[in-house]
Amino acid sequence: MVALPDRLLMSAAEYLEWELTQEDRYEYWDGEVVAMSGGTRNHNRISLNFSKILDDALLNRACDVYIADVKVQVEPGRKYFYPDVVVTCDQSDDDAQLVQFPCLIIEVLSPSTEAIDRGAKFARYRQFLSLQEYVLVQADRPKVEVFRRNDQNQWVLSEYDLEDLLLLESIGVEIAIADLYRQVQFETNID
Repeated sequence: MVALPDRLLMSAAEYLEWELTQEDRYEYWDGEVVAMSGGTRNHNRISLNFSKILDDALLNRACDVYIADVKVQVEPGRKYFYPDVVVTCDQSDDDAQLVQFPCLIIEVLSPSTEAIDRGAKFARYRQFLSLQEYVLVQADRPKVEVFRRNDQNQWVLSEYDLEDLLLLESIGVEIAIADLYRQVQFETNID
């Protein structure tokens, strides 16, 4: 692996071409290429559980579920992110490298990414007219937060615990929160 400088700058076109040849994943923020950090076993298991549940539920529908390695074009030529799970049901979303019209984005939180996922990324994701739900999943304890766009174009927060059922209104899929945390091990001293 070649060591990258602290800051790697390039145009969006250069990034999209360059990244195809990379083993690791890199997001793109206004000309700056940012390496994606690795995840924990809990992070990976939750992402896998969520994507499997969604993929099974949407099997006979015109929706596609992608996990981790498919980027979302947040702002053409300016921002490209890798959510943990993304769903698109838009038939014009046919680019081989990226999703342009997500209806649902899921981020599994980790200490190194939580502030960005809640702040800068969510601020950018809200610009999608197609996005109806943004889901944040805690990896260190059973807690799920769902931000939904309402009829007034406002984002409303709903919180879910281990015993709850979550209805993803954007795709009409109900999920038991306990199923998202199947095979996830938590530390015993969690608040």
